[in-house]
Amino acid sequence: MKYPSFPQRIFSLAAFSLIILVVAACGGSSSGSAPSSSNKVTITYLTHWSGPQIDQLNQAIASFNKSEPNITVKVQNVPFGNLLTTITTQGGSASGPTIMGIYNLWMPQLVQDGIIAAAPEANTNDIQKAYPQSTVSAVQVDGKTYGYPNEVDLYALNYNKALFQAAGISDPPKTWKELSEDAKKLTKRDSSGKITQQGFGIITSWNSGVVHPWLSLLNSNGGQLLSTDHKPQLNSKAAQETADLYHQLIFVDKTTDPAMGQANASTTGPYLDNFANGKTAMVIMANWWESNLKASMGDNFKNIATAPIPVGPSGDKAHSVSYSWSTVVNAHATPEQQTASWKFLQWLNGSQSGKNNSSAMGDILLNMGILPSRTSDLQAHQDQLTSPFIRTYVDQLQNSMPFPTVLGGDELTTSLQKSLEAMDFGQSSPQQGLTQAQTNLSQILSQYYS
Repeated sequence: MKYPSFPQRIFSLAAFSLIILVVAACGGSSSGSAPSSSNKVTITYLTHWSGPQIDQLNQAIASFNKSEPNITVKVQNVPFGNLLTTITTQGGSASGPTIMGIYNLWMPQLVQDGIIAAAPEANTNDIQKAYPQSTVSAVQVDGKTYGYPNEVDLYALNYNKALFQAAGISDPPKTWKELSEDAKKLTKRDSSGKITQQGFGIITSWNSGVVHPWLSLLNSNGGQLLSTDHKPQLNSKAAQETADLYHQLIFVDKTTDPAMGQANASTTGPYLDNFANGKTAMVIMANWWESNLKASMGDNFKNIATAPIPVGPSGDKAHSVSYSWSTVVNAHATPEQQTASWKFLQWLNGSQSGKNNSSAMGDILLNMGILPSRTSDLQAHQDQLTSPFIRTYVDQLQNSMPFPTVLGGDELTTSLQKSLEAMDFGQSSPQQGLTQAQTNLSQILSQYYS
């Protein structure tokens, strides 16, 4: 996991050889000399990962220490919901985490607040040569590079083949009309009319989980969230049609029950449970939750398939939202810690650190069902990237549309979540909800952009 630019035609890029790090007191905010044989340094690595991923990261650190015994890397982890708060409250001091895994939506604000350091020249060169340019741009602010790109995530339709077969449906829906028709066939109710199996499920209670699938449908209907000059576009025909689709599914056809969709950022809760238990036939979800599904479904995971986002009446093709993560360095760490951190990050993301020309980071990400963004990692993991579940996501990368990385992005996402949930639970009409969302987002962005 987890979370929102992002590769365009990523597999057409040739692999690049790794640049050997030349540690120097130049570029970015890092200074000082590399730890020598007599100087030991300890750095901390803050992540939202848990369990097996922490074990794999610690194994990579042990491998790194075979050649760099004087750099101690200690892993700290917090739940995703606490990650940004931990970074903003602890990252502003030398005693805070040295390396931090961040959702790139947060990067502009963290740069503005002086929490993260620009990469030294050697690391910047490595990043620019080893990753697609669209991925590199996701870790840059005002022309400076601030971290190593890690994962890329996007969305696709996930559906239960067994439920489709039982309903007499042979193929996943390609259009919104087919989505609505299939959802009716896939919905079951008890004698009181209560839904016991919903045709199409949505997420509630988690900001990106609410916003990203909705925006994937908006993008696939020819719309977009923001213009290039940071103006909300929720007063468009495409946005109105997207809001109307949800209203149709929830209140007219009654094939979607928002009460079945509660989830947190790890998808723990009814949303995952209902899909895993066959009580939800279709959802729009990101590639990273493959491992969650496998753990929840066991042998029944074989019934799950993926397909592109259904295209709306004003759209041309499927266009999922995409987003990415990166690892950054604390600008308030000591010069020695910053130097050691960039050295470790270049090793961790380099093709010599993993298996079969993959980086150790690439190996960890693919074990979670997450797409790595480094070109050589994608080439090293070709076999895994053609699995039935993940193949759709890989194919749709070239058509994906990055979630806007702007100042106030997290506040913007939460505000839009509230507007969408008000529509989902009947507290406002589609028109009222979009009008309010347009106003709220305009006010948020006006604080940062004229």
